[in-house]
Amino acid sequence: MESLEILRSTNGNDSSKFLNDDFLLQSDVAKRLYHDHVKDLPIIDYHNHLIPKEIAENKKFENMTALWLKGDHYKWRAMRAFGIDEKYITGDATDEQKFMKWASVVPYSLKNPLFHWTQMELLKPFNINTYLNEQTAAAVYKQCNEMLQQDSFSSRSLLQYFNVELVGTTDDPCDDLRWHQQIKDDEFHIKILPSFRPDKILDIENKDSFLSYVASLEEAVKFKITDVISLLGALQKRVDYFHDNDCNVADHGLSQMPAVTGFNKEYITEFNIFINNKSAKSFSNPEAFTGFILQELCKMYHKKNWVQKFHLGALRNNNSRMLRTIGTDGGYDSIGDFRHAEKLSAFLNELDNTDQLAKTILYNNNPADNELFVTMTGNFNNSEIKGKIQYGPPWWYLDQKNGIEKHLNDLANMSLVSTFIGMTTDSRSFLSYSRHEYFRRILCNLFAIDILKGELPGDEKWIGGIISDICYYNARNYFKTNNT
Repeated sequence: MESLEILRSTNGNDSSKFLNDDFLLQSDVAKRLYHDHVKDLPIIDYHNHLIPKEIAENKKFENMTALWLKGDHYKWRAMRAFGIDEKYITGDATDEQKFMKWASVVPYSLKNPLFHWTQMELLKPFNINTYLNEQTAAAVYKQCNEMLQQDSFSSRSLLQYFNVELVGTTDDPCDDLRWHQQIKDDEFHIKILPSFRPDKILDIENKDSFLSYVASLEEAVKFKITDVISLLGALQKRVDYFHDNDCNVADHGLSQMPAVTGFNKEYITEFNIFINNKSAKSFSNPEAFTGFILQELCKMYHKKNWVQKFHLGALRNNNSRMLRTIGTDGGYDSIGDFRHAEKLSAFLNELDNTDQLAKTILYNNNPADNELFVTMTGNFNNSEIKGKIQYGPPWWYLDQKNGIEKHLNDLANMSLVSTFIGMTTDSRSFLSYSRHEYFRRILCNLFAIDILKGELPGDEKWIGGIISDICYYNARNYFKTNNT
């Protein structure tokens, strides 16, 4: 328990001297940039995994475990690294027991962003300045649970508390979007917009799950899918449906972009047999299928003037034993070392060549590939819009202080950081909006360092305007949120 003793000897159990108004702001310039220019800007969270039903029903969470720990792979991985039994992570332990186990890990998460995020999320909105550890866990759990029963801690109230202007959820093409429709009918002033995520129709390599998903798609469109033409027709119908429900974003999770090899007559014939003949074991060239369908989808997005996003570089489901035990999204994904450049270039070029390349955001999960992705965006920008092709925000393992700083510096060195559309939570928790504050503080401090070194002008009004664009205005213009 040595680390706890150090915390007590420095600040007792009070974290307020550590997590104060100037947290991460290391100079007066940084403090002014943050407090005077970006602190109070609204949040456009254009990519997250919040559940629309919980917003539609204005859910109140039973306890902190339900709100804070369920579905949080970051915390799960830290708990496993500390040797916590799976029973207390995804198993059958009580919610209180799971919270107590997490609290026992927090003091040993020093230097991990989880330590910062944990204390920030307790401070806002719970106004708890106490370090979370084994000694304080019971009191923190009790106080938070009592507050969660108040109307001011419902799902919608939390979004309002964090000054969220837009939430971009992640939705399957077969979704009927009824929860989004209910939210809109309620005239809730925060925009909760769906995003089209067609990953399952691209995964032809896993035949059983692919055919099962085709059946779901058939049910959604009310006609049989018997060949490539009817499959594309079904996807177009769902794109139209999402568009009619205020969607203007499509998202895709891929290890790497598929090759654009062409989908010839032989492949078309093979696919028709594959989808109609259950004895067909596999499709001979899954990548050719994925590349063809994804290209056709991207053309649909362009016609609708949507934004298309590609989350690339993760190596998923590494632990097959745990995949069998708890399924996907269990916290067993890591950074991959895929070769991106040639396939990504060819894919974007194919669309640009026929002037059908939509606004595009590229997310990268491997810091070794930052420069590759940044320079790739510059190949396809044009006069349509400022920053048409974006190197998206630091994603997953990179949304920590070092990752954010590297991301911003790489953008500045090889593109225009001034056109960057800023941070997103990519989270399943209503408390994760502290990550926007975290990003904004790091951003302001980074610019202040260069001002103090004489590498940037000392015009804080001008620099503050650039930073405000990065934190809010660029995203508002890019997604046209004020015209949705």
